[in-house]
Amino acid sequence: MPSVDRTDFYDVVVLGGGSAGYAAARTAYAQGRKVAVVEGAAEVGGLCILRGCMPTKALLQAAEVQHLVRKSPLWGVRGKAGPPNFRAVMARKDFLIEDFARYRRDQLTDGRFDFLRHAARFRNPSEIELDSGRVIRASSFIIATGSTQAVPDLPGLREAGYWTSDDALALRKLPKSILVLGGGAVAVEFAQFFARMGVEVTLVQRSAQLLKDFDPDAADVLLQVFQREGMRVYTRTRLQSAGRTQDGARFVEFLHEEKLVRVEAEQILFALGRMPATQSLELERAEVATDSGRIRTNAEMRTTQPHIFAAGDCTGPFEIVNVAIQQGEIAAWNASHPDRPRSIDYRLVSHVVFTDPPLAMTGMTETKAQSIGMAVRTARYPFSDHGKSMIMDALDGFVKLLTDATNGEIVGACCVGPMGGELIHEIVVAMSQHLTAAQLAAIPHYHPTLAEIWTYPAEELS
Repeated sequence: MPSVDRTDFYDVVVLGGGSAGYAAARTAYAQGRKVAVVEGAAEVGGLCILRGCMPTKALLQAAEVQHLVRKSPLWGVRGKAGPPNFRAVMARKDFLIEDFARYRRDQLTDGRFDFLRHAARFRNPSEIELDSGRVIRASSFIIATGSTQAVPDLPGLREAGYWTSDDALALRKLPKSILVLGGGAVAVEFAQFFARMGVEVTLVQRSAQLLKDFDPDAADVLLQVFQREGMRVYTRTRLQSAGRTQDGARFVEFLHEEKLVRVEAEQILFALGRMPATQSLELERAEVATDSGRIRTNAEMRTTQPHIFAAGDCTGPFEIVNVAIQQGEIAAWNASHPDRPRSIDYRLVSHVVFTDPPLAMTGMTETKAQSIGMAVRTARYPFSDHGKSMIMDALDGFVKLLTDATNGEIVGACCVGPMGGELIHEIVVAMSQHLTAAQLAAIPHYHPTLAEIWTYPAEELS
């Protein structure tokens, strides 16, 4: 790899070596630009690999296998599901994550660009200063510093002690009981993981439903499953305080249905969101505007400084790794070709929550359509009446299609059921080609498969 001491100037400097940062760096390099990636974190790999998508899904897969073993007599299979070997579960997760992280480290150090292991801050719109004191200038900067754990504002919680998702991923011993604060993807995924590992789980959500970005009918399915699996779930709450009992247990007090409720548990998991990791960049020196720490960008991923771009969780609006990658690629293209800018299109953004059943959606929701006054038609079909899912004993949930009432084009979809994160991609492809429900219904689907379930609401809307 070329020595970075020979120069202090680059065409493109990328701040952050996670998914968005690496995508930006490789794209800029492919356009013939001289690139440096600056990474100040203690570990290299980014949130998705180290503490997000990959480790959590490894744990959820173990929990699903544990659940299936318990259900094995249903299919006439002799199996015995004893207590999980939690150390083995975590060891497999650690092995996989190190493999993924090693691959990312290799990508960042393979010689295509300079990889600088330093924290950085802006001196002015054209320069950054590394924590080593070295000053680097660039024609363009791409900020991809990701996000960090949100700071809890619940009185008494810091004194009581709590876990974040980072802490939960580093456990070596399961608690007997846990209180999960939050109702987003992180909260519900960890809640079900702990429950299926034999932990007593209580989940407290401030909003009216779990997963508030989904339609209520989808969230209701997950609520019913959680309650069936023994979890206590409170929605529509107002958190009041937290603390410790004399015997060392932790507690949270909250208002629910106008009554004060107190729940105790061995541990508390704080899963009420993350915030952009931008505090140390001194963005005001670069004259880059933020909204509550989140970097303001346009469709070209430009900030309020035209030569400074941002991508990934530090800018939003979606904290989704494939979106972050797309943003990084667009930012790098526009940094390299200011005369031929490209814009990002969020029409096909999907959301997947990896519970059992998984929830997935793309495009418009019924709630969103109503809020903007868009006329849509909807049709649903349940997995409880679908051949392949009946064979699998995966009967919870449904698929739902939304079409534009004026021309029949598919504008959104939701899948709550087996392999939902995989099945939603059929509708993403259909929407990318602007298919109508009638056109989707006319496409042959093999029987018996999970995918053919889409043809039923499509036929209804044809």
